[in-house]
Amino acid sequence: MSSHFESVPEAALTGSLRDFRSPEGPDLMSRITGFYDWQNLRREHQLWPYARSTSTAPTAHCEARSDIGEAFSGINFGSQDYLSLSSHPALKEAAIKAIGEYGVHSAGSAALLGNTANSLLLEQGLSEFLGGREVVLYPTGWAAGYGSVQGFVRANDHVVMDILAHSCLQEGAKAATQNIHYHGHLNLDALARKLERIRSADPDNGIMVVTESLFSMHSDTPDIGAMRALCDQFGATLLVDCAHDLGSIGDDGLGHLGLQNMMDAADIIIGSFSKTFGSNGGFIAVKTKAAAEYLKYYSATHTFSNALSPVQAASVLAALNIVRSEEGRTLRRKLMDNILYLRAQMAKAGLETLGDPSPIVPVRLGLEGVGRFASRNLMALGGIANLVEYPAVPQGGARFRFQVMASHTRADIDQVVRVLAEAMHNADIEYRLGHEGQSDAVSGATAAA
Repeated sequence: MSSHFESVPEAALTGSLRDFRSPEGPDLMSRITGFYDWQNLRREHQLWPYARSTSTAPTAHCEARSDIGEAFSGINFGSQDYLSLSSHPALKEAAIKAIGEYGVHSAGSAALLGNTANSLLLEQGLSEFLGGREVVLYPTGWAAGYGSVQGFVRANDHVVMDILAHSCLQEGAKAATQNIHYHGHLNLDALARKLERIRSADPDNGIMVVTESLFSMHSDTPDIGAMRALCDQFGATLLVDCAHDLGSIGDDGLGHLGLQNMMDAADIIIGSFSKTFGSNGGFIAVKTKAAAEYLKYYSATHTFSNALSPVQAASVLAALNIVRSEEGRTLRRKLMDNILYLRAQMAKAGLETLGDPSPIVPVRLGLEGVGRFASRNLMALGGIANLVEYPAVPQGGARFRFQVMASHTRADIDQVVRVLAEAMHNADIEYRLGHEGQSDAVSGATAAA
């Protein structure tokens, strides 16, 4: 057994994507091979758990393949389908009907004949769901996040954002201005200091404060009321990204904005359809027609991207109708029951879950090397969950991100907790034995010399 562990090179257990983020050299194509070499080393030892594909629908149990085509199957806690709507008969029927009426493609940007009757109905439905806001649709949730910052912020303005804000928000800010200010995660005192410093030095330009209603790597949420008060104090605009909780949390499905009674507090609300609403796509919701019309022509990911396909718009509208119905309320209760049961069973098994109850249940692993072994073991034992490593989370803070569905059963949860505990126990042994073997080899080589 020990020799097997010794065969895993240290380089496959260390390093991160950040190491290859800024390669140097004049040849753009040759200087990136270091990443591929590192990736392949991990792949050779079954320690590369990304880019897997499903061979069946992403339901509670599914079949899948690794990125080199190796088949596996298991209980699926790796898909973002919180209310289990992606295979719901109503969504399938809506998609098939839309194909019959419109074909499969929008064939244009929303600015140039890309809208369909389905997308207009979806805008109306979302507006009603969000209390009468004006809604602008986007082809992906990422495009909505990027466009929400880039569309409103200009070069002399300021963006103040949580250090863990999503990539789309950070990239949108970088495209808009050099005046980007990060504050510690959920740190209101730090936010206040940033705002005071900015506003005292620049009374004339805009400030956008950017946060998420549910942070997907930590499963925690900000005090939105306190953030609103700070924005009022310093004349700032508040943007809240509701990608992970809108539709899936709260009796009415309005997520943490609803739970905190803060629906009106956000000047800009962003949403993604890919977590709860069974399709790609996203939206930005604002309070005035003027703001919505400005986005349509100055937000690049709206103006210069093809609009949502008629199939996507029809599917999301069918999902929205379920979310707003008694069926949706029942699914949310089932989902939360599963979330609480999973977290409780994890605790009983001695496993540490992070954050607050949400469809995302992060499970701490620690060292990246341990996480890589654990991910390999979990897949082999019939469990499917996504490994998250640095730099997506702090170094030494590797974790599994379990994504819970309403369609999971208690038997599913019991089984996945059992195999997770086994996978993590074995990973710890593998990692320690591997390091001991490497240390022995180094000591032996030193003595021989």
